[in-house]
Amino acid sequence: MILLEINNRIVEETLLVKFKNALQKNKPESIDITVADFDGVLYHISNIDGDKTKVRTSISLKFYKQLQEHGADELLKREYGDLLVAPEDGYSVSVLVDLENIPDNWEEVAKKIGLLKRNCFASVFEKYFDFQEQGIEGEKRAVINYRNDETLYVEAKADRVTVVFSTIFRDEDDVVIGKVFMQELREGRKASHTAPQVLFSHREPPMELANTDARVGDNIGYVTFVLFPRHTNKETRDNTINLIHIFRDYLHYHIKCSKAYIHSRMRAKTSDFLKVLNRARPDTNQKPKQRTITGRTFNRAE
Repeated sequence: MILLEINNRIVEETLLVKFKNALQKNKPESIDITVADFDGVLYHISNIDGDKTKVRTSISLKFYKQLQEHGADELLKREYGDLLVAPEDGYSVSVLVDLENIPDNWEEVAKKIGLLKRNCFASVFEKYFDFQEQGIEGEKRAVINYRNDETLYVEAKADRVTVVFSTIFRDEDDVVIGKVFMQELREGRKASHTAPQVLFSHREPPMELANTDARVGDNIGYVTFVLFPRHTNKETRDNTINLIHIFRDYLHYHIKCSKAYIHSRMRAKTSDFLKVLNRARPDTNQKPKQRTITGRTFNRAE
């Protein structure tokens, strides 16, 4: 299975080109591009007040206010420091790089800016990982409406952190393929005992969300990850966050890939069947052979 990139490659490569051109003393060029990402996220890379040496990268997340409640601002200050500037109008976070004062670690800076979305998401996970590490229970469950009609729930216990994704299956066959996909993830624990426990429920929310306003319906699915200290400790949590924050997109990406593969196989098989039928079709241009009463064939003289 293919793992999706956690960074935005277009943002990262655009900034790398800007840095390289500046280091080569090339004349700076203006920029104004908008980039779409998963979960309705938008990036905007532009100049400030027409100054081509000032490149601002902004990100828009519809659910950023919910992330702010869980320390998103503090985490971004820790990660980006002086790069942070006042958010551009209509956007949640903005960072600024000065092409006249390029830092020595410019490649790392470009990569870090490409991880803006990941780092915004990381705040809620780090908060509840810390709760679990400190043995704090009873904290209010985090509820992040990361997509229209789809929600992320995070809750900490003394020995585990439970992460629940609600998702909507647009087609009936998506439900079938999704169930098969989730079965494969559950079977993955047999190959790796360090893998987290994965649970899938269809139509009804899991027990963790009982007596809440979690949605129910034939096209609703819930995926639950049970993360233990081996997944949430300081040494491994970054990798856990990298993988889990993009899980919903990972799931639906592979559902679409599976459907595309099935359709391609169906088209190939149909093409094979048509070839067989074409070979079996009688030649209408050939005159039928005449037969005698004993079964011998002959051609009637014209």
